[in-house]
Amino acid sequence: MRKSKWMMLLVLSLVLSLFLAACGGGDKEEATQGTDGKDSGKDTTKQQEETPAAPQVLNVLEGAEIPTMDSVQGTDAVAFNVMNQVFEGLYRLGENNQPVPGMAESHTVSDDGLVYTFKLRDAQWSNGTPVTAKDFVYSWQKAVDPASASQYAFILGDVKNANKINAGEITDLNELGVKALDDKTLEVTLEQPVPYFLSLTTFATFLPQNQEFRESQGENYGLEVENLIYNGPFTLTEWKHEEGWVMTKNPNYWEADVVKLETINVKVVKDTATAVSLYETGQIDRVGLSAEFVDKYKGDPNFSTLGEPVLFYFKFNQSRGGALANVDVRKALSMAIDKQGLVDVILNNGSQVANFAVPADFVTHPETGEDFRAKHGDFNTYDVAKAQEHWQAGLAALGTDSVELEILGGDTETAVKMQEYFKNQLETNLSGLKINLLNVPFKQRLELDEKMEYDLQFAGWGPDYLDAMTFADLWVTDGGHNMMGYSNPAYDKLIQDAKTTLSGDPVARFEAMQEAERILLEEDAALSPLYQRGSARLIQPYIKNVLEHSFGPDFSYKWASIEK
Repeated sequence: MRKSKWMMLLVLSLVLSLFLAACGGGDKEEATQGTDGKDSGKDTTKQQEETPAAPQVLNVLEGAEIPTMDSVQGTDAVAFNVMNQVFEGLYRLGENNQPVPGMAESHTVSDDGLVYTFKLRDAQWSNGTPVTAKDFVYSWQKAVDPASASQYAFILGDVKNANKINAGEITDLNELGVKALDDKTLEVTLEQPVPYFLSLTTFATFLPQNQEFRESQGENYGLEVENLIYNGPFTLTEWKHEEGWVMTKNPNYWEADVVKLETINVKVVKDTATAVSLYETGQIDRVGLSAEFVDKYKGDPNFSTLGEPVLFYFKFNQSRGGALANVDVRKALSMAIDKQGLVDVILNNGSQVANFAVPADFVTHPETGEDFRAKHGDFNTYDVAKAQEHWQAGLAALGTDSVELEILGGDTETAVKMQEYFKNQLETNLSGLKINLLNVPFKQRLELDEKMEYDLQFAGWGPDYLDAMTFADLWVTDGGHNMMGYSNPAYDKLIQDAKTTLSGDPVARFEAMQEAERILLEEDAALSPLYQRGSARLIQPYIKNVLEHSFGPDFSYKWASIEK
């Protein structure tokens, strides 16, 4: 997703990212609208005895339309955040990003770590149909089925035969390592031990789907509220496309007694000034701040900033050949942008310069405890002189003195400002370069990415689970989120080894991913990292117990309440 996890940014920043999340994606659900989340100091997973007196209505913003409500097809933070509220998998993320029971009331693991047996609780879909183990088998099989073309099929890759089925090497979906032993018992067999597998089961692609209902909807499944059924804390009761949606407490949810919020109103707003005005007039309860509002509100008692393990970067589409197939050109583009100016002036929200493909302060070496960044530090840092050297070498190899490229980006206020900044930096520092800008809505950007119809794309990624692999395996050859024609056999082997032969050696596995990152950036300059996201926001103090996650879905509202 993701992704990581969810996690608040500018109403606009969100749209630009991710997303393919989330982890996620992804990008931040509410485009920087914040939450008190983990800082509440309360055990939000326990029911409070008192009933809140205030109306239990939360009003928030989102920076983009929901691209899809089909969990098999979801790729972005917007969808993942809504799915996290209205659906539920075997486990869901609770406080401190720890998995807590969802549809599974318990599980056991075999001695070799390969077989998980989940016991499901008595739970219902919103139409009264029981949630069964078959719902998980159906959904997971559908996700890995090549016919589904799910971009997130790769996240099921640890399940036995998932990759072979997705690659077409095995055609029988029943060979996937997931079986319904009975209605309430699900058996999952893995290819190798995966220490974070329970965290994976909280991710959207692992959600169940009821086969009978889905197939009864045909091509309309997930397009409107009436084409969906729900098994999460809330249901989607209104969805005005491009305007917003409403989520309402689900009375059929297995733990409905702990859900305090009755209604969550979400407006789609792309302009920060409009968002701030809505906050000031009491129409929304929290808002993300873009650069020009940070200085104005930083003395406000409801102001806060937050750093997140979410990266934004340029993807270089090498599949079109031409200039971007030349490594010197890619290095020139990577070194020609003043990223410090970007985070200080354009963003001004706590974001930090990124010259890496795995974020800082995210994961640590299993033996030394050092941050992932400690070994190699930064790659391709801002250096105009070196950028110009690579540029001239690239032009010479291409036999030309000029290049014209297009940057694909978002259509929000801050997105447009960043695009103009990139254009100015690149054209100023690289003689003979002409940059055209294409600013489009989030959903359209995802479509263009999938079709690989772009030159440079401003994109981002939030972690889907707490491991460097959630960033590292994005760029393997023909990977579901590669979508830029990058391929390096040495990179692929390191990632494959980290997933298989090195899975029992945490140190060697970790260092293999560090070396893969070095190849990706130092040798190939396949990406141009730009910044690691921070967010500045205003949040009303009466919002309690909204959990904010650093991977997977950005927010959980199951335990939230309004206390005025």
